[in-house]
Amino acid sequence: MSRDPFKIDGPTCISFSGGRTSAYMLWRVLQSNGGLPSDAVACFANTGKEDEATLRFVRDCGLNWNVPIVWVEYRNDEKGFALVDFETASRDGEPFDALTTKKKYLPNPVARFCSEELKGKAITKATGLESDETMIGVRSDEPMRISKLRERGLMLPLVDAGVTKPEVRAFWKANSFDLDLEEHGGITYLGNCDLCFLKGPAQLFSLIRDKPSRAVWWSQQEQKIDATFRGDRPSYAAMVDFASKQRDMFDPNEEAIACFCGD
Repeated sequence: MSRDPFKIDGPTCISFSGGRTSAYMLWRVLQSNGGLPSDAVACFANTGKEDEATLRFVRDCGLNWNVPIVWVEYRNDEKGFALVDFETASRDGEPFDALTTKKKYLPNPVARFCSEELKGKAITKATGLESDETMIGVRSDEPMRISKLRERGLMLPLVDAGVTKPEVRAFWKANSFDLDLEEHGGITYLGNCDLCFLKGPAQLFSLIRDKPSRAVWWSQQEQKIDATFRGDRPSYAAMVDFASKQRDMFDPNEEAIACFCGD
């Protein structure tokens, strides 16, 4: 009989990104272990740029499943993190802003330090658990992410169990609560940071056109550093200006770059 990949037999961090996939992973862990084992911790790292619906979803998972979820945020201080909760969590990108202020440059498709610093390292410092003791919510139908995460020693129980997107979708369709973010063509546009520079250009532009105020923080970051998040795209301010003219700007078929923040 093969080993249950969700069964925990030592100190383990269940990294909960705030999306449907990682929440499903957490649920499977709870089912396999009869709850959260005493030497395990479920952890959510808030960048301050998640949609409010994501924060509500993390809170609701904890309440509905009776599981404590540790909320962590990056801090530019000696500890490197702070513990928060739903009420006190940052909502205007404060942890992200603190990181770019410290670095004095912006993350980009080549140097994606935001995910590592705001999530990976913040969680490690808060829990004391390393990569090989951390579960992350990646499915078996996400090949672009799997190999690199394996190289880092992370545990991928959904991959080991052969879980794909239809299985995750079916679970949430039958569940009593869900993440209050719509899917478009199987993609949750507002998953992870609201206007992450790794999102597909048409997806990003659609979000800006729908609500231009979403781009204010991102534009201010580019102005602060006097640079752009991507050299192959217009600035966020330019995208807002173009969106106001109600015209298409990007090829709708251009795909996003795989992000390691989770789903």
